[in-house]
Amino acid sequence: MYFRRMLALIRILFMKKNLKYTLPALALIAALAVGFSWKAPSDDQEKVVMLLVHDALAGVHYQPKPIDDAFSQEVMAFFLESLDAEKRFLQQSDIDQMRAYQNQLDDALKNADLTFFNLSQTLWQKRFAQSQELYQEILAQPLDFTSQRTFETDSEKRGYAADDAGMRAYWTDYLTYRVLMRLYDRSMAADSAGQAKFILGDPGFDEEEKKAREKEMEIHDEWFSSMSDMERSDWFGLYMNAYTGVLDPHTQYFPPRQQENFEIEMTGQLEGIGASLQQDGEFTSVASIVTGSACWRQGELEVGDKIIKVAQGSAEPEDIVGMSTNKVVTKVRGKKGTEVRLTVRKKDGTEKVIPIIRDIVEIEATFARSARLGADGKTGYIRLPKFYVDFYDDNNRNCADDVKKEIEILKAQGMERLIFDLRGNGGGSLPAAVDIAGLFFDKGPVVQVKTSGQRVRSYDDRAGGAVWDGPLLVMVNEGTASASEIVAAALQDYDKAIIVGTRQTFGKGTVQNMLDLDRAAGPFYGDKPLGALKLTIQKYYRITGGTTQLQGVESDVVLPHPYQEIPYGERELDYPLAVDYVEPAVKFEPKISKPYLKAAQKRIADNPEFARISEYARWLKSQQDQTLVPLNYVAYFDREAAAEVEAEAFDDLLKSSGELPVAYAFPGQESTLDSGKVTEYTRWFKGLSTDIYLGEAFRIVGEMPR
Repeated sequence: MYFRRMLALIRILFMKKNLKYTLPALALIAALAVGFSWKAPSDDQEKVVMLLVHDALAGVHYQPKPIDDAFSQEVMAFFLESLDAEKRFLQQSDIDQMRAYQNQLDDALKNADLTFFNLSQTLWQKRFAQSQELYQEILAQPLDFTSQRTFETDSEKRGYAADDAGMRAYWTDYLTYRVLMRLYDRSMAADSAGQAKFILGDPGFDEEEKKAREKEMEIHDEWFSSMSDMERSDWFGLYMNAYTGVLDPHTQYFPPRQQENFEIEMTGQLEGIGASLQQDGEFTSVASIVTGSACWRQGELEVGDKIIKVAQGSAEPEDIVGMSTNKVVTKVRGKKGTEVRLTVRKKDGTEKVIPIIRDIVEIEATFARSARLGADGKTGYIRLPKFYVDFYDDNNRNCADDVKKEIEILKAQGMERLIFDLRGNGGGSLPAAVDIAGLFFDKGPVVQVKTSGQRVRSYDDRAGGAVWDGPLLVMVNEGTASASEIVAAALQDYDKAIIVGTRQTFGKGTVQNMLDLDRAAGPFYGDKPLGALKLTIQKYYRITGGTTQLQGVESDVVLPHPYQEIPYGERELDYPLAVDYVEPAVKFEPKISKPYLKAAQKRIADNPEFARISEYARWLKSQQDQTLVPLNYVAYFDREAAAEVEAEAFDDLLKSSGELPVAYAFPGQESTLDSGKVTEYTRWFKGLSTDIYLGEAFRIVGEMPR
């Protein structure tokens, strides 16, 4: 009873719009709750999580569903799809056993009953072990490439295996397909190197086929090893996300390990040593080192070093040979200021203990960066990959501050027009989006937000004046989502920018907030961590009253792109929230026609390079529709060779025939960068100079009146 009462209070707090303000309030409630005589319903973390998730979904979600038998059936279908989407492990009898519970999952959530989840784990582990034996047996012997069988690559067109024989038949066909792909690639590589191509029945073919099987065995060994390292908490997260997933695509439970990764993604920062690690057989080796990071400053860790042991400060070292990279990463990461001691094997075979004091590692590719374009350098370019913000520390980097800084740098170099690139930017912080949009116009509404049962609220830019009020072009594509769409929509509605890119952006018009389940459970429940729940609590709307939900932001100038014939975006996800509208926050005068936009669209239509992209999009769709693959060696090779010839016509598809001059944001900027970042910028500039889309954006912004 007291547990439910506490969660009812949490519901009220969840109406807050910003995580930064929600979390301290939750801490206060947790402190007050010490006075309750509440006791956790079980020492089992999973049961506590189920109760917390139930109450959040039922009482806090923007559009809750009745948690009843219909809900249970949806959860069951979602879970089975998530558990074995490719139908590689479970048999029809397993599915039948689990579907016997299809009207009971609502009660399981309400009562924190783990019976069904435990059954699913038992069935999964049994079939996983069987599948592991199967692939090892099948790949140990030569495969038959003379049959006329085919393999269906689209799992939605296949049923589950009826029995053990059906599962063996699936794995045999699947691995035959995989080895055929590898043989074809090896054959093409041999041909390009001027070596004799090998075909079925030729001398040497058996050896090539054996090498292909051995490589496939190696890949599957690593894959199964990685899956074996999945902990029960990971599988439980998959189960909980079947409940959250049927409410909307963005409500999600994060087990503790995934919660940490999410926070790293949001902030662009992590606490650790600054080295990227990779699986290297039974070892974990150093793949790269972040310039300026803790291990870079320490100086002894090198790319290629194999980590053998990890010790926390002066504690006893732990042998990590044979451990998955994910697990090793969790042991190497740690709080800023703490020490980790790595025992590594150097390339010369010697072993060395390397002590490193952990620090903040900034993932540079996450942050805003700028350049000057054109022979005169008067066109500024800013790339923002993500709307990053640190909700817990105001002193850390914020994307709005960084974009403002880049604008000021470019203005100091005489910038006359600006391209703001939001392609592939999946969003992030709502307040940061409001701040960034406000950089380009004077005070006023940026976005409208609606919480269920409350009046629509306008989020306004309150800072007077614009940091940049000259010609502005915003680049988007179908990966531009959420906070990026808020910015693009506001600038389009205020007529402060033209939008150039795909026909529409992703179409995400919902707002999520994070509930820290440790805080929600309170200090009286000590078995932690519990993870976090990302919950849809609001929908947002354009200041015109329209919505980006499902519809996205439509471009003023549409550029062809390779995937335009393949459905993509929020509208293609399961259980998206519906389109609706609110009253406008601002009344606008009809927009004045812009002749240069029509001229740009005609130029694009007449451009043979863009016509080739549209042709490729149609070809790609036709290839995607061909899901039935022959397992006969000759038929497979003929099919792939024909596709290869067709694909050659589309080489360097997205590279412009002319190069766009690209320079640093200010003269001498390279002198402020270390050698690693100079190399990174050089590579980035090279990509920008031949980017066909950026080249057209440069032409369009140059035609905009000043």
